[in-house]
Amino acid sequence: GDHRDLHLSLRRQRQMCIRDRDMIPNAKILENLKMTHVNPAIEINKLTKWFGNFNVLKNVDLIVNQGEIVVICGPSGSGMSTLVRCINSLESHQSGVIKVSGDEVSSKSKKDNKTLTEVGMVFQQFNLFPHLTVKENLILGPMKALGLSRKDAEERATTLLKRVKIPEQVDKYPSQLSGGQQQRVAIARALCMEPNIMLFDEPTSALDPEMIAEVLDVIIDLANEGITMIVVTHEMGFAKKAADRMIFMDEGMTVSYTHLTLPTKA
Repeated sequence: GDHRDLHLSLRRQRQMCIRDRDMIPNAKILENLKMTHVNPAIEINKLTKWFGNFNVLKNVDLIVNQGEIVVICGPSGSGMSTLVRCINSLESHQSGVIKVSGDEVSSKSKKDNKTLTEVGMVFQQFNLFPHLTVKENLILGPMKALGLSRKDAEERATTLLKRVKIPEQVDKYPSQLSGGQQQRVAIARALCMEPNIMLFDEPTSALDPEMIAEVLDVIIDLANEGITMIVVTHEMGFAKKAADRMIFMDEGMTVSYTHLTLPTKA
């Protein structure tokens, strides 16, 4: 019932926004968003991205406040994954501005240290190193990028594996884990860098149905801890339970903004 009602609501909003979007300048949308976002973690203004002749992002405007949980949904091919990859400097963009905690992200797809340590990313396909154990996957980033000692990195890894509820898997290899366990390792690996912002690119799309809930429960726990999050997902139940705001994307544009909870986070 709730799942269907939310889908119908989003579809109606999409139809209304597509009808009206040419009447509302992006600058006006951004101005309205800035009125309610006085302490932004992420600011995007007129972001445009091309893949060859395909315009995947078209003047996207988005502001995410510190501590806010934003869910992005929409049809496949609408630019959602590309948007989060641009925020994390994994993709370059042709025009527009992205700011993370007030610092502009380069339009080139080269990671700078600021973005590397500020933003964590969780992918659809886990992207764990198959030849490393769970512990080794977690400690590699903090040791190489942050300069942590092996002892400190291992202590951090142990703490975070408990946080995602799989401490007993520390010495296993990814191939020995279920898909849900691998994705929780991937979440712990991102958290090992102590980011202020977490990006999730359809984190449950590669999972069997029975494993989806265990991953979403971990993400909901993180949401309750006040980490700024953008989650690309089609899990409407999760969006309704955890998100402050839902953004609907279509054809490379943000066409709907829906508040799902009162924006009470600091």
